[in-house]
Amino acid sequence: MTYRAPVRDLIFTLTEVAGLDAVAATGAFPDFDADLTGAVLEAAAQFSEGVLAPLNRVGDQKGSLYANGAVTAAPGFADAYRQFAEGGWTGLSAPTHAGGQQLPKALELAAYETVHAANMAFGLCPMLSLAAIEALEAVGTEAQKTTYLTKLVSGEWTGAMVLTEPQAGSDLGALTATAVPNGDGTYSLTGQKIFVTWGDHDATDNIVHMVLARLPDAPPGPKGISLFLASKYRVKPDGSLGERNAFRPVGVEHKLGIHASPTCVMAYEGATAELVGQPNQGLAHMFVMMNAARLAVGVEGVGIAERAYQQALDYARERRQGRSVWTGEANAPIIDHPDVRRALSVMKAKIAAARALCLSTGVAADLAKHAATDEERRRWKSREDLFTPLAKAWSTDVGCDVASMGVQVHGGMGFIEETGAAQYYRDARIAPIYEGTNGIQAMDLVGRKLGQDGGQAARDLIADMKATLALLPRLYSGKPLERFATAIEAVQDATFWLLDRKAAADGAADVLAGADAYLTLMGDVVGGWMLAKGALAARATLDAGEGDPAWLEGRIALYEVYAANVLGHASSRLAAVGQGGDLLQRMSPDVLAG
Repeated sequence: MTYRAPVRDLIFTLTEVAGLDAVAATGAFPDFDADLTGAVLEAAAQFSEGVLAPLNRVGDQKGSLYANGAVTAAPGFADAYRQFAEGGWTGLSAPTHAGGQQLPKALELAAYETVHAANMAFGLCPMLSLAAIEALEAVGTEAQKTTYLTKLVSGEWTGAMVLTEPQAGSDLGALTATAVPNGDGTYSLTGQKIFVTWGDHDATDNIVHMVLARLPDAPPGPKGISLFLASKYRVKPDGSLGERNAFRPVGVEHKLGIHASPTCVMAYEGATAELVGQPNQGLAHMFVMMNAARLAVGVEGVGIAERAYQQALDYARERRQGRSVWTGEANAPIIDHPDVRRALSVMKAKIAAARALCLSTGVAADLAKHAATDEERRRWKSREDLFTPLAKAWSTDVGCDVASMGVQVHGGMGFIEETGAAQYYRDARIAPIYEGTNGIQAMDLVGRKLGQDGGQAARDLIADMKATLALLPRLYSGKPLERFATAIEAVQDATFWLLDRKAAADGAADVLAGADAYLTLMGDVVGGWMLAKGALAARATLDAGEGDPAWLEGRIALYEVYAANVLGHASSRLAAVGQGGDLLQRMSPDVLAG
């Protein structure tokens, strides 16, 4: 099937739900306006539809190739990347002093949704460059910015994020890679790393690795980690490339999905590296990259869900089977059967909610930097911090859920590789694992983000949702209102209970036991809030006699679908939040094995 970028949905979500106009009003983006939003997204759509989407299937079938210590990108990917770089797509939100276009982060996220939907394996490559750009801009030296940042922004070089070691997994404090001073300001980097996405390839002349390692005198654990930069080819003082650095891929992983994205095992054998930021502050510096990547991975979840939905919708329109209870037609398109229509409606509603959550997080990130006052910037930073684990985890769960439903809509044909539906399911499954598993995101939400300001960010969010609830009677009555009200109360009860348990001496296990359910509950309800805001905006546009009436009415109906099928689960989510650590402790290894 062909991919159609949902430009109208993206523009509506940015402007009417996420609040992009507030970003423009800061004056921090002088070249940005509403016309540019449409132009950027139309151009992204054209590239994603025309160049990237046709490579998705062959990338899955052929994959990247490892041979003789080097990785070759999947067929067509290197040329597509060169076109991507020439189009300036890695520099959308980068600062102008580094050659970027200095556009809002939220707009960049919207453009990249089309990239991930068209070809998720491809999109991972520039996504990691964006994360490296964020880190260098935040903590890099002026020399590093001059040498590396401009090349990453232009897309001439790509970036890679190098964290994981075989024995450490997500426990970065257990890593053992070392960086020994050479006496000339550089370091000798030694160790083995795994799961290095796009760690080697032939699409660019150079690859910039951002690597976590330990200095010789570093304290043990996470406080002894530093961040280093090592490029595939050493860079001469004049900026030209010199000799090959002493690191190489020793293999690529054979994965469930994203076959065209080379996931490398990398060996560093005395590679020349530079310290980035302060010694022993590598974890904090890496989290600049991680937070950028976490939000980007959330957008991946939205993109792959959109692609799976579009294929399921097309199939449901074409596949004929059974008599429709609505039309009476024999051998009707399966889209005219209630259960299939329900599945497609829920898929569309969840995608719209996840898209709004991710783009709203992007707006919060923009305003955290550029709002007019310190107080406003602090408030938006708190909102960004609270939303980031939600955007990453909840949106990638939506990606898996929607891709699975897409297979189900196809029936038996969905389980057959030729239809393509199975690829989206396989590709989507990595996103809840990337950049800290969704369980880690849940622990971060309840362990750090919820309590870092005494719960004020959550209280502000609940107040904002209640303000929207107060406006909804102009649109709905009965169950759509009641379910949102009940869901907000569930979030409030869960939040206060967790804050109380966090403050208790014996509460840690209770908090962690309820973390996943709380993240899911919060994501469900914030998603409903986003759709409610969209419904109110659609009604206002209709009342003004503007827009496409059928499409706008669809936005109003979308909230009702979501309220019935998602918000109705809030009470059960609340019960899971409060299950307590004692119950899970009783489920001992012996009990689980019995």
